[in-house]
Amino acid sequence: DTAVTDDLAAEGVARDVVRAVQQARREAGLEVSDRITVTLLAESHVGDAVRAHEKFLRAETLADDVAYGSLDAHPADAPTASVGDGASVGVLVVRA
Repeated sequence: DTAVTDDLAAEGVARDVVRAVQQARREAGLEVSDRITVTLLAESHVGDAVRAHEKFLRAETLADDVAYGSLDAHPADAPTASVGDGASVGVLVVRA
């Protein structure tokens, strides 16, 4: 079956966010083994997709805490990543 279900699409978005978190970790100079706190600033459908797969996100990124906010709160000069269907997400990462 080649149909993309809503759950499968949400999983794909969550995987894209994991990639964006790992990139933000590298850019922040953090080690792969560092425990982190993640703040995601995204459109509501991206936040919903990540919440549905938050356990996966935490396990893959060693995130102790994940906070969610609106993309409107993202600083204009801070980088964003494109996920899923081209939605933008801001990822802020700090050592826990």
